[in-house]
Amino acid sequence: MFLRRKHTPKDDSEQRDAKVSELRTTIGPLSGRSSMYCTDACLRRYLEARNWNVYKAKKMLEETLKWRSTYKPDEIRWHEVALEGETGKVSRANFHDRQGRTVLIMRPGMQNTTSAENNIRHLVYLLENAILNLSEGQDQMSWLIDFTGFSLSTSVPIRTARDIIYILQSHYPERLAIAFLYNPPRFFEAFYKAVKLFLDPKTAQKVKFVYPKNNDSVELMRSYFDVENLPGEFGGKATLKYDHEEFSRLMAQDDVKTAKFWGTDEKHHQIGNAHSGTRT
Repeated sequence: MFLRRKHTPKDDSEQRDAKVSELRTTIGPLSGRSSMYCTDACLRRYLEARNWNVYKAKKMLEETLKWRSTYKPDEIRWHEVALEGETGKVSRANFHDRQGRTVLIMRPGMQNTTSAENNIRHLVYLLENAILNLSEGQDQMSWLIDFTGFSLSTSVPIRTARDIIYILQSHYPERLAIAFLYNPPRFFEAFYKAVKLFLDPKTAQKVKFVYPKNNDSVELMRSYFDVENLPGEFGGKATLKYDHEEFSRLMAQDDVKTAKFWGTDEKHHQIGNAHSGTRT
């Protein structure tokens, strides 16, 4: 009689390492930015998003590589999207969550433009920037969404929300750790029900509604954030002040780091003017 060996976490780790190697072999040789993009950590995210199915992960990754080669998110520079950021409707926070993850603050009530394409491009730029600024060993970011001033007139169309969700889920898999929607108005529930149809169940589980009078939801958010760092708009003690000029300077500096990382030619991006954010 043979005794079955007990399954251990090491077995899972070894199996997943093997899946990563299999996926790398399957996608074949890569060059340039595609090679830089496809780190082992990257392959793991695509495998995780497709429940460790190598074939499905390969298909998903190939679609992303094709998208990145045409949309060129790594070549977007702040001066191209600065107009969208004038009100601070999406910005990178100057603090991290308790796990040391980059935090994006979104304020849909500060919507200032109507171009779906430019709104999406602005968000993609900030997703890339958040990833650039992830701490060592971190793969994910956290989102804080403040609904102050949000109304039907400032909400993005369902189609735009769908396109944003598609890009996030298809080309930034496993990048979102958690998204807290703070005190959304009641009419937003109908909007979210429509949007949720496009959300992968795993992504939907990361979306948390927080209401100031609901202690459980508040405590959940505070388990992710130090109340001393959390802005008052999210029930914390810090002050949230968006300074467009200062943020533009920070983004211009990050554009230099982005160009250095990807090896892009900055002569075409005029980084020196990136912090201006002026209309042309």
